[in-house]
Amino acid sequence: MDRLATVRGFLLDMDGTVYLSDRLLPGTAAFLDYTRRAGIRVLFLTNNSSRHAAHYAEKIAAMGLEVTPEQILTSGEATARYLQRRAPGSRVAVFGTPSLEEEFRQHGFTLDMKDPAYVVLGFDQTIDYAKLTLLCDLVRAGLPYIATHPDFNCPTATGFIPDIGAIIAFVEASTGRRPDAVIGKPNRPIIEMAADRLQLPVELLCMVGDRLYTDVAMGQAAPIKTVLVLSGETKPPDLAESPFQPDYVCADLAHLTARLTAAPARPDPDGGAATADRPTQRDRSADR
Repeated sequence: MDRLATVRGFLLDMDGTVYLSDRLLPGTAAFLDYTRRAGIRVLFLTNNSSRHAAHYAEKIAAMGLEVTPEQILTSGEATARYLQRRAPGSRVAVFGTPSLEEEFRQHGFTLDMKDPAYVVLGFDQTIDYAKLTLLCDLVRAGLPYIATHPDFNCPTATGFIPDIGAIIAFVEASTGRRPDAVIGKPNRPIIEMAADRLQLPVELLCMVGDRLYTDVAMGQAAPIKTVLVLSGETKPPDLAESPFQPDYVCADLAHLTARLTAAPARPDPDGGAATADRPTQRDRSADR
């Protein structure tokens, strides 16, 4: 039986999967139409912590798709919720955009760059040497250090720009420390929050995204099923060398939708959903 037959919820990456910069990638509208007709829930799940969910909802709406903020979970929101459960109302040094700072304020935290109890590192294109120096000082002092996500690069329409993973490496080179916790994909905290948002068991979810070490790695961390799309960061040679192997590989969401709609529908106990065709090596090995 196809491994996607029991999927009741898709976790859909955004940068490199749904769009690049302000350009909608092929097949996004058709994929969302398919999931609506099949009764499958969708949650947009992004490791980009530079903006809040409302911003992404507006961005996607400008591309012609209706999405609410409740349908979007960012690593920034997930990090604020993670810390809120452990240390509500704490003083936090947030190294990120004004949107990420506001996310933490809305979750009841006090922003404090001089005497914080926690250090949070998010994606920030305005980071400068002074900020990097302060970040390293606080990490070197032994404060609890949390990163919103681990991505090394952020895809754009013209190529890639360095993401938070590069800053994590910078801080490690200077201080000898890595984050005490990384919240975004492929780590367990954001998977559990996504399952809660969709009100589905983790095992009924499938991650669709363009990065092997975050999106596809969730297949091992959860575990859940995964579909790799080649519309963003990952290219075919990367797949051959990676320890993270997806259940399926598609060129983009248009290709995935074509495979889903072409396969014969086989209902699961909660109602049917058509599934994709040929599995990857990981899929064949898992079924042996």
